[in-house]
This record gives sequence, C-alpha cells and structure tokens, in this order.
Amino acid sequence: MQLTKWLIASLPVLAMAGCAAKGEKTNEKDIKTLPVTELIATDTMFYRSYVANIQAVQNVEVRARVSGFLEKIYVDEGQEVKKGQLLFSISDAEYSAELARAKAALTNVIAEAKAAELETGKVKLLVEKKVVAATELEVAEARLAAAKAKIDEARSAEANAAMRLSYTNVRAPFDGLIDRIPLKTGSLINEGSLFTTVSDTRQVYAYFSVSETEYLHYKKSLANGEDAYRKVRLELADGARYAHIGEIETVEGEFEENTGSIAFRARFPNPGKLLKHGASGKVKLRSELEDVVIVPQKAVFEMQDKNYVFVVDKENKVKMKNFHPQTRFAHFYIVESGLKPGERVVCEGVRNIRDGMKIEPKPVAMDSLLRS
Repeated sequence: MQLTKWLIASLPVLAMAGCAAKGEKTNEKDIKTLPVTELIATDTMFYRSYVANIQAVQNVEVRARVSGFLEKIYVDEGQEVKKGQLLFSISDAEYSAELARAKAALTNVIAEAKAAELETGKVKLLVEKKVVAATELEVAEARLAAAKAKIDEARSAEANAAMRLSYTNVRAPFDGLIDRIPLKTGSLINEGSLFTTVSDTRQVYAYFSVSETEYLHYKKSLANGEDAYRKVRLELADGARYAHIGEIETVEGEFEENTGSIAFRARFPNPGKLLKHGASGKVKLRSELEDVVIVPQKAVFEMQDKNYVFVVDKENKVKMKNFHPQTRFAHFYIVESGLKPGERVVCEGVRNIRDGMKIEPKPVAMDSLLRS
C-alpha cells in the first residue's frame, strides 16, 4: 500500500523530468543557423534622392494680339511644330480694310507733299526775282515740311495696320510641341486670349531643393575640383532610371525661409521627347561619406517607429539593439549612432528569432554583401 502511494506521488515528478529532458533535446535541435556579418567602417558613395519638377527649357503661352473670330485651326494638340509654322488664323477683313485705308492716306499725303514741293520751287524763283517777299518762301517751306511730316505719320500708320493684319495669322515662336487648345473654330477672340502653349522639350530643366548642409557639401566638393558632383541622374515617376545623365547648371540666390532649403536646376537632354513639361521624378545627387558604419537593410526591423538589429554576443545569443540611421542607400543603412565596427549582427531572417535566443552563426563577409 505504501509502495503504491509512493509511485502515485512520484509520477508527476517523473513526468516533469521527462518533459524537461525532452525539451532540452528540442532546444538543442531547434537552434537556427543564420547568416551573421561583422560591421565595419568604410568609405562609401551613394546617391541622395530629391523630388524634382520637370520643366521645358522653353514653354510659352501663345496669345492673341488682335481681336476677331477664330477662322481656322491648322494644328492639333500634342503635335510637333516648327518655328514660324502657321497655327491659327483670325478673321482679317477688318484689318485688311484698315491697311487699305492707311495705304490710301499715305498716297494722298505723298501727293500733297509733292504739290507743296512744287509750290516752294515757284515761290523761290519769285523771291530770287524779287517779285514776292522772302517771308513767302518761309511760309512755303513750312508747308512742305508739314507735308513731309504727314508722310512719316502715314507711313507709320500703314506699318501699324500691316502689323495688325499680320497678327491675324498666329505662328509658332520656336520648334516645339502644342499643348491643349481650349478654343474652337468660330470662337470670338479678344486681345490677350490664350490659344495654346508651345513647349520646346528637346532639353528639360529639373528643379529640386536641398538642405543647407547638403548645399555646403556640394560647394566644397566643387571647390576641391570634383566636377563629377555636377552630374546627376533622374528616376522617373514609375521608378525607372532615365537613360541620360543631367548636369547641375545653377543654384538659386537665397534659401527658402520656411524650409531652410535652396533650389538647384539641372539640365537633361531629351532626344526621345520622353520627358514632358510639368512631369515629376526624383533627381539622384551623388554624395560621399568617409569612415561610416553600414548595416544591411535585411538586418533591420522596426518596432514602435524605431530601428533595431539583433546583435550576436560571444555565446552566440542574440540581443535586440536600437540604432539611429543617417540615411539609406541601395540595400544598406548608414549608421548615425547606436552601432560600432566589430559588432556582429544577424543579417537575414530576423523575423524568425527573438531576444535572448541562441543561434548558430554562419559568417558572411560585409564585402560580399556590398558586392551583391
């Protein structure tokens, strides 16, 4: 009876011991083998991204310079045009009549001036023969001068009428692309009405803003003769890289008070007319840093808006560690603070482990990660 009671009392203890033994075997069996890399300090070059506004080198509004009815549209929206090509015509009957009147008025004053010139010649002969007083000649010459002045006035009126008539034919100011045409044939046009916009997109400007720190870094690089910093890349709205490299041409004269940034302007060739006026993208500006710690992006996980890695200690146990990134490039973070060279971090599979776990490290050289 006593033996039976002892066996019953011992069963839970034996069961717990068996479970513990079994658990220990399971833990040993479940140790994960994970890639681990040792952090190093290195010099690196990367490209910073800035939101860019794309604008045509020339983008001009085509507006009416005279009023009238829109008689004909010779082009379509999105069409390529050449400098001087006829785009629109306005009814010109009124301006043709105005030019005809101006020409008639010019002919009339020329005839009056001719008569005044002949009269002056006659008076001059009479004065020489002392038939009339010299004052008569002065009066005749004054009339001739007035007639010649009228000729100049009439010629100016004729030129103005001819110019206004020419404005009824609206031509392209340069080679470019036609934008939207809001008016239709027969529309009443007032002076200053917008016909369309013409954009020359054979080359485009990319405007983007950088911080004061980055601006100073850029200027120092140029002062050191590093002209490569003028070269910039462009990432399109769909994430694709633009095929042509641009060059920074100029920087604005002052910083924006609210943001503390300053605008740069880069020029990009656009032979295929892929880039349009008003498009968006990201300019990639080259930047170099010396002796910085970098950590692979796959090694990093976020928790409550903070960045962490798993650091591996001498006993191959992992421990969460917070760090502050300076920036990100490619598949790496540049560390501002929190991590130092020589520390080992799990560089892949961080979501499958927890703080305090023991792992089997699989060493991976940082150089190989940088090359991949």
